[in-house]
Amino acid sequence: MIKIIIADDHGVVRRGLKAIIEDEVDMEVIAEAASGRETIDAAMRLDWDVIVMDITMPEMNGFEVIDHLRRRKPRIGVLVLSMHPELQFAVRAMEAGAMGYLTKESAPEELVRAVRNVAAGRRYVSENLAESLASRLVEKDTGPLHEKLSAREFRVMCLLASGKSTSQIAQALFLSPKTVETYRLRLMSKMKMHGIAEIARYAVENDLID
Repeated sequence: MIKIIIADDHGVVRRGLKAIIEDEVDMEVIAEAASGRETIDAAMRLDWDVIVMDITMPEMNGFEVIDHLRRRKPRIGVLVLSMHPELQFAVRAMEAGAMGYLTKESAPEELVRAVRNVAAGRRYVSENLAESLASRLVEKDTGPLHEKLSAREFRVMCLLASGKSTSQIAQALFLSPKTVETYRLRLMSKMKMHGIAEIARYAVENDLID
């Protein structure tokens, strides 16, 4: 039996996911979480195989949850299910430690297939995303500015754009404020930007934050 934790801050979404998952004879939802903190609490308390998790959640976002879990478990079966565009976030999520990425527009059958892949220790991306990534390899110099960033720089950028202070980012990512400042300067140099307002505007225009 594949034991699953559902983490999403919308009750309707959790209910729908639970109905899809529990329609499968080999899957069981053992817990639900409405925030990043609740997700970590459930993950530390229970024996689970897969966490189906949104990126945007209160208290701690999905990237922060993945970071926290990776420090305690060598392999974490996290499947990100998000409203954010695949090409914008999937690579970042998987670099952070997720095993798969789907958008919320995905068909129920694909969700079930992805859960089984992740439970078996295999990575999962949709066919559309795989094709897009292959195209980007050919056109790697023509992509958006944020694709020049490392996974850590990208996460610092998103947190800055969300209004987080240096000290808040340092606490969220388990870094020193000095290290966060180094990432900030580096990402601004790579993207040729001169202030937080530019970063915030860019992140909103490219659907990188809500």
